[in-house]
Amino acid sequence: MKQSRKRLGDLLIEERLITPDQLQTVLAEKAPNQKIGDALLQRGYITDQQLAEVLEYQLGIPHVNLIQYPFDTNLFSLISKETAKRNLIIPLKKEGNKLYVAMVDPMDFIVIDDLRLSTGFQIETVIATKDDVLRAINKYYNVDEGLEELFDELTSSERGRDDDVTDLDSPIVRLVNQILNNAVIQKASDIHIDPQETKVVIRYRVDGVLRIERVLPRHMQSVLTARIKIMSNLDITEHRIPQDGRIKINLDFHPIDLRVSTLPTVYGEKIVMRILDMGATLNDLNKIGFNALNLKRFSEMIEQPTGIVLITGPTGSGKSSTLYAALNKLNSEQVNIITIEDPVEYQLEGINQIQVNTNVGMTFAAGLRSILRQDPNIIMVGEIRDKDTAEIAVRASLTGHLVLSTLHTNDSLGTVTRLIDMGVEPFLLASSLSGIVAQRLVRKVCRDCAEVQAATKREIDIFARRGMKIDKITRGKGCPSCNMTGYKGRIALHEVLVLNDDMRRVIMNDDSFGKLKEHAIKNKTIFLIDDGLLKVKQGLTTTEEVLRVAILE
Repeated sequence: MKQSRKRLGDLLIEERLITPDQLQTVLAEKAPNQKIGDALLQRGYITDQQLAEVLEYQLGIPHVNLIQYPFDTNLFSLISKETAKRNLIIPLKKEGNKLYVAMVDPMDFIVIDDLRLSTGFQIETVIATKDDVLRAINKYYNVDEGLEELFDELTSSERGRDDDVTDLDSPIVRLVNQILNNAVIQKASDIHIDPQETKVVIRYRVDGVLRIERVLPRHMQSVLTARIKIMSNLDITEHRIPQDGRIKINLDFHPIDLRVSTLPTVYGEKIVMRILDMGATLNDLNKIGFNALNLKRFSEMIEQPTGIVLITGPTGSGKSSTLYAALNKLNSEQVNIITIEDPVEYQLEGINQIQVNTNVGMTFAAGLRSILRQDPNIIMVGEIRDKDTAEIAVRASLTGHLVLSTLHTNDSLGTVTRLIDMGVEPFLLASSLSGIVAQRLVRKVCRDCAEVQAATKREIDIFARRGMKIDKITRGKGCPSCNMTGYKGRIALHEVLVLNDDMRRVIMNDDSFGKLKEHAIKNKTIFLIDDGLLKVKQGLTTTEEVLRVAILE
């Protein structure tokens, strides 16, 4: 049965999922052996679900959702976990001499032939998304592998614990690897291990929201803590003081960096692991979520040869990602870029990065003084925490350097007040500050289950208060792809304040906060709330998400 089939790219254009320009860009830039579908996914032009649906139409092969699929776990012995992971396949059911297998790429005939030979069955394929397949493999293959073994070992005797936590085949090592693996597959940003009176709770933070992943019995706490401490080179005999460490591992040939922090609580040590995905595309300013005007203003700010550019916001608002993206844009062989950070989160090629170490007196202020003797063009200070660091940063910018840094404040205008409170002289601040970016992260509406709805009366009122109109908004109704939350991924909201001469005059004269705001409005500054509401109009997020992080005035 030979029929002419449309090419995948043309089908995606027909379905209005991508534009012809996007297709041409991807065809020109992708690696020679990379599939067009994978290249489009990598750039975020389409979702896994959209690709699966278009492939279903193109190939006439059914598409299946695995989130609540009634798997026959006996079939897992036919295909090993390694084979399933390597080829992104999972067996579904058996009918007579037919074995139904979910595949991400149902056109991979070599894999299909291998399966036919190794299992002895006729192979029938269905399409599933990559996330779905990986989640199912982790969930059903060797369910809670090592847990039963571990319970037996720990309850029968306390022997061999030191060996357990270092022996790569021991149950505890497998359990920790499984916890890390699941977190990476679910795209979690943090893993929390919370000791409680009768149990140990493991939670993942996905898209900024914590949720319970699994609950372990209390007696597993000490061996779990010991294993994580050994992996992060921490002192396993010290339980009374907080400790910080780092783990570097490869999960499925993908480099992952974990920042580990322990904290003594009444029920034992709480551990939080921040996952830094080294393969993530963090380094492109265009992908962070700046709107066109803000991106233009921010780019102009960082391209100046001198001055201070500050990025502000609470912990976990993506400040570091924006800083690294800015450094990446500025990084070239003509400039000397030096950073001082606590800790160094991502290692960037061609940039000299210094780690703060207060135990030996290497503070932000001390490091910054030394940096100035190293002939830098651009300096990045991880965070301005005290008067010393603030003053040296100001002086560095006045002596011909571009200084990038972060500060914990609520908005861009509040940053000026905060720096003056810290003890920086207003005239020095006015002449050195180029601009301030306030940033927050909000969850994005899931593209696979997004629905356009009429705006509520409250939403119409909120928009009207900011001088905007809205009649339709986009919400996710919940689907397997977003774990029934209606949200998938996050996007940044920005408030970019460019300091002009009028604002500098206000700072120098120590005038009221209100005057500064008037000039900011006159200069067409887009405030956080406005940037958020514009992103609601574009269907990227919801009003609830914006109001969660920005104040409506």
